[in-house]
Amino acid sequence: MTAADVSMQDTAMVPTVHVEVRLKPRATARFETIRARISDWMLSFERINLASTLDGFQDIPDLVSVERVFVSEASNVQNSLRVSDITLQIHVYQPLDSDSFEEFTNSSGAKDDEGGDMAASVCELPNRSWEGLWDSLVYADDIKMKLLDYIHATLILSDADVDFNLVSWNRVVLLHGPPGTGKTSLCRALAQKLSIRLSHRYSQARLLEINSHSLFSKWFSESGKLVQRLFTSITELVDEEDTFLVVLIDEVESLTAARAGAMAGTEPSDGLRVVNALLTQLDKLKHRKNVLIMSTSNLVKAIDSAFVDRADIVQYVDLPSREAIYEILRTCLCEMITKGIVANIMVPTLKQAQMYELSAIHSSEHALGTSDPREKSKHLALRLLSLGAQCRTQGMSGRALRRLPVLALARYIGIGHLAPPTTTSGAKGNRKQHSGADVDVWLDGMEKVIRDHASEKDKIQ
Repeated sequence: MTAADVSMQDTAMVPTVHVEVRLKPRATARFETIRARISDWMLSFERINLASTLDGFQDIPDLVSVERVFVSEASNVQNSLRVSDITLQIHVYQPLDSDSFEEFTNSSGAKDDEGGDMAASVCELPNRSWEGLWDSLVYADDIKMKLLDYIHATLILSDADVDFNLVSWNRVVLLHGPPGTGKTSLCRALAQKLSIRLSHRYSQARLLEINSHSLFSKWFSESGKLVQRLFTSITELVDEEDTFLVVLIDEVESLTAARAGAMAGTEPSDGLRVVNALLTQLDKLKHRKNVLIMSTSNLVKAIDSAFVDRADIVQYVDLPSREAIYEILRTCLCEMITKGIVANIMVPTLKQAQMYELSAIHSSEHALGTSDPREKSKHLALRLLSLGAQCRTQGMSGRALRRLPVLALARYIGIGHLAPPTTTSGAKGNRKQHSGADVDVWLDGMEKVIRDHASEKDKIQ
């Protein structure tokens, strides 16, 4: 093995850690300057933890424009890494306001077509309204990293000018599964993440969400033309080579209803034209490196097989596991503790909770009523794991899980358990804040809501 081979092997083994640096809304600093200064500052650290927010940059004059420094994921499973053993990839970005979007209508130009419905909306990225969305999504397997690695792989092959006749990909992803599992949110979060990660390649990023239902016209044979007209607009956006475009087709089954039905005469032939037009447009876009097609479905069996075959990734998004439920409920509690609605308590991580469960030294009854903060945290962890098992048994979605605190407060806790609000001042102005109720009150309330959910579910079935 030559020295060059050894050097290449060593480089491949060095993990890359992604650091996301968010600038303040009206900051005017140059991204390159901030990137270099953050890199120098982080070299002073001995170790850093993944999924952690760093402090201390506020005292550096050159970084007054920085709002947040977040150590994101890395190509390494370890949670704590030595800075000297890693490669830092720093992404500086400035999120836009939530109203930065435009709309496309499905107006066909027909005689009696007045305006038309909204066919799609375009949002400029990164967008402040979707900050934190990526981290709030919790899945049992590594779906998020799988999608990021897929995008990276397509860019490598595109940059290498690989012959499409020999190695082919379509830049299409299909997420399917039960309602409420976060498929649409994952698409938006991925678009936000890519706008940050690819900012060194593309100066702009956009998310275009297609309203599938609006692409069917009351005029016979017009629906296929509506699809072509929309994709003409999409092509114009993709023609801007400094722009990365993510196209989201939500509930894609309504747009790609199986052509077999049309062939059998059970579906209108206009639906057949829509599917054919969509497939033709997807084939045209696959050669463009600055576009990604994301699609979601609750009824994957209703999707035309030709569309499914074009998807590079067909990913099932399941209902959350007990461990994923624990993380979801933990983030809910942490947010309410931060806002003063739940009394201050340390909420253990999932790994800590699993250690408490395996050791079985302290049962929840032993910790109940104790004033020892450590024991109360153990008690909280075990109760959250128990709630997670109950939610899993009931097949509760992530959407339903994040409603638990709201329903618990409304039905079983009541505002009487919260002290009158006091006004606090902060960076976002004055805010009324309650003195939080004990965490056991909240856990009791959420447990009752879970039982209510089971009862109502039995009535529906």
